Amino acid sequence: MMTALKLLGPGDARLIEVARPEPATGEVLLRVLAAGLCQTDLHICAASDSRTPPGTTLGHEVAGEVVGLGAGVSHVTIGARFAVHPCRSCGACRACLDGHENYCLTTPGRLSPPLTTGVDVDGGMAEFVCVPARTLMSIGGLDPALAAVLADAGLTSYHAVRSTASRLREGSTALVIGVGGLGAMAARYLRATIAAKIIIADISDAALAASADVADVVLRSDMPGFADAVLVASAGGVDAVLDFVGSGSTMAAARDVVRRGGTICVVGLNGGTLPFIARSANNLLPRGVSVTCPYSGSYRDFAEVIAMAAEGQVVPQVTCFPLTQAIEIMGRLQRGEIVGRAVLIP
Repeated sequence: MMTALKLLGPGDARLIEVARPEPATGEVLLRVLAAGLCQTDLHICAASDSRTPPGTTLGHEVAGEVVGLGAGVSHVTIGARFAVHPCRSCGACRACLDGHENYCLTTPGRLSPPLTTGVDVDGGMAEFVCVPARTLMSIGGLDPALAAVLADAGLTSYHAVRSTASRLREGSTALVIGVGGLGAMAARYLRATIAAKIIIADISDAALAASADVADVVLRSDMPGFADAVLVASAGGVDAVLDFVGSGSTMAAARDVVRRGGTICVVGLNGGTLPFIARSANNLLPRGVSVTCPYSGSYRDFAEVIAMAAEGQVVPQVTCFPLTQAIEIMGRLQRGEIVGRAVLIP
């Protein structure tokens, strides 16, 4: 038996005793060393229309040690430590073969992302978890608590940056809206990988102060004349907007500051909309603008994120807690009382 944090229904997450899982063909059994707890988990718990089946163990940010091998797994060593890529891709469809495992085509429907550990199937907020061997990424000597949160906070923000990289070069400008969590990581990935001017925006002075060292311009996104200030700072418009809020106001701001041929990358999930009028007159989006809504990141992205953390380039701030305090920590996270990323240690 083992302890696991199960979602039993909307708003009903509990720590309960369940049977220890056994790895199926192609899977490994991990002893969980660390599991991140983030806002996505809170959204999953609160949603009445969540795609997460009742009875699922939460935890999509996982690092662990291999303690068992399923049939057909011969290239993994018992005792080795890995982080788990959250997307369970097939490895054989066109998207996977092109290196876009996070957009694997073998999903339940056109609008559904790949099966995701801790979202669609049992995750890592438990003492043990079974995962496909192909989702493992070696972490070497990296702290498992750091490695675990890279599976979301690092991977998603890095993929967003890579998704906009074609529009960014020396002399271009990127705007990051919302730097309290993933956006803060994105700003650091931008500074580490792209020679673009970086503008950060948030409604929190504390969040802005924490990322000011990697920004060229710091603005409160709720200030009067915010869009005009961005246009001045970017000499007429930004080449890429990375919106980690995704509200109506932030998406409107993105529309008002993006330049012709630019891109708007929406990562935040706060229900905003971006109207588009298919005619020349009265269309508020400049010509040539693309809008993307990335999900997670590729296996290559994950390897690069782990390598950067191992080299000390972009390292998340984490605060660790025992798994037994999971319910309490969810409440504290909801109230904004957690510094950095919350990590549960079984």
